[in-house]
Amino acid sequence: MELQQMRYVVAVAETANFTRAAERCRVVQSALSHQIARLERELGARLFDRTSRRVSLTPAGEAFLPAARQALDAAERARAEVAAASGELRGRLAIGTIPTVTAVDLASALKSFQVRHPQVRITLRVGSSDELTERVQQGTLDIAFLGLPPSVRPKGVRGRALAQGELVAVVAPGHPLADEADVDLHRLSSEVFVDFPAGTAARAQSDEAFAAAGVSREVALEVTNADLMARLVRLGLGIGLLPAAFVTELPHVHVVELRDPPTRVEHLIWSSLRPSPAAAAFLDALDMAPALESAVRSAPADRQPDLSELPATTYQACSAPSP
Repeated sequence: MELQQMRYVVAVAETANFTRAAERCRVVQSALSHQIARLERELGARLFDRTSRRVSLTPAGEAFLPAARQALDAAERARAEVAAASGELRGRLAIGTIPTVTAVDLASALKSFQVRHPQVRITLRVGSSDELTERVQQGTLDIAFLGLPPSVRPKGVRGRALAQGELVAVVAPGHPLADEADVDLHRLSSEVFVDFPAGTAARAQSDEAFAAAGVSREVALEVTNADLMARLVRLGLGIGLLPAAFVTELPHVHVVELRDPPTRVEHLIWSSLRPSPAAAAFLDALDMAPALESAVRSAPADRQPDLSELPATTYQACSAPSP
């Protein structure tokens, strides 16, 4: 079994198309198909169901894919480790982030890192905190920036809290609340909301605050990114709750401060295993180099983190639902 064959299988699985997979791998389709067929004969099982309309993984393919990815990652990691031992930083740096991260100027950090280490291939994925945490656990992301309610800690990863901030309401400029200096959650509960999907950490930040205040609300529109939320708010279709540090980037919405507002904590997380040379260098550039030789148990879930003193922490299972 060859690494190139595994690379072809991963490409077909991710593109669901032999032609696009061959283009990604920069080979002719016949060569890619031949190598996959050869691997299937070696394994004694078909990895893909092929029809004129679609390509999908068989149960054997579903079982094979994670191991193939791990083998490819291990080979890339080995090459990066050898290069690092020779004083050259290369390999992959896969970063994930929520769309509303504010504790770090991520774009500037990536640009600075790319200039210093041009041989490192940087990828960026935007997603929800729960998705990004899972990807760090699986090793498909090296590092991720999350936003979580204060009661929640990520599971199965190491990390550090970066900043804690309050949420504010955003409304259309002509909305009746636009004339208010601040409002409480009881007043807001009569409004129609635009919010993130139920079950996500971004939604939990608000849901927990309303539940603690003993009031319910109507979330009529669920979105997956803050830009769409802001557009719907501007059109008067609802009001939203977003981090105060983030809303300064949103034009044409009115910000209303809240009494007893929801809060969130931004976290930087990385794998509980030893980071790759590129990931370690990026953490070091952020002054977040992990103290791998010591693991510190996270603070209790009902205690606000002291962000000025938090060391690198191995997060344990948390009392709140996973974000």
